Amino acid sequence: MINKREMALSETVKTSLRDAQEDLKNALAYSARTEKPFVSKQIADMLANIENVIDASEVIDQIENRKDGDSGFFGTFFDGKN
Repeated sequence: MINKREMALSETVKTSLRDAQEDLKNALAYSARTEKPFVSKQIADMLANIENVIDASEVIDQIENRKDGDSGFFGTFFDGKN
């Protein structure tokens, strides 16, 4: 059986992604002044995609590691008792 904890992003990967975001933020600042808007949009999309990878990984990890019967952050929203 696969250990579910192996599915989460490692701290090394998160750190590398955050470093990439910092570099892309610098590139975005320069491109906003000198490049065509298309270039800035593509850089901004890359920034958003990195953030999505990190956030989605955390959410998936929480879902995969929840205990049976645990309502988690949603309370009774999904159990039909509303």
